[in-house]
Amino acid sequence: MKALLQRVRSARVEIDGQCVGAIEQGLLVFLGLEKDDNEAAVAKLMTRILAYRVFADDDGRMNKSLSDINGGVLLVSQFTLAADTKKGLRPGFSTAAEPARAEQLYEFALAHLSSEHATVASGRFGGYMQVSLLNDGPVTFILEA
Repeated sequence: MKALLQRVRSARVEIDGQCVGAIEQGLLVFLGLEKDDNEAAVAKLMTRILAYRVFADDDGRMNKSLSDINGGVLLVSQFTLAADTKKGLRPGFSTAAEPARAEQLYEFALAHLSSEHATVASGRFGGYMQVSLLNDGPVTFILEA
């Protein structure tokens, strides 16, 4: 499982011109699910994301988490993060979770975040989405589980 975190001032997801999820300051999280992923690993990573310290304290150091600043989290499923890109000129997706399983895990991740944090928004699993963001920094991290 891979999560690409972007610290944002704002982010939104649209499908067919309609906003399906939006946040102000917080984290935009793209989630790539792989074959061996399970609920325990998803829960652990979602908890880590909420506690990951990427926001500035009063001294300008990255010492505050999403929970500390009461920011929003926008979770977007992105199977391309699970691609095998080690060789060749075309990504392979044999490492990605099957769509039905990935959707279950994505919904589990969303439910876990919602149970632990007040402001949670999402894209739509399997949807063709347009994602807009104002990256703050820029600050971007890849977390792997």
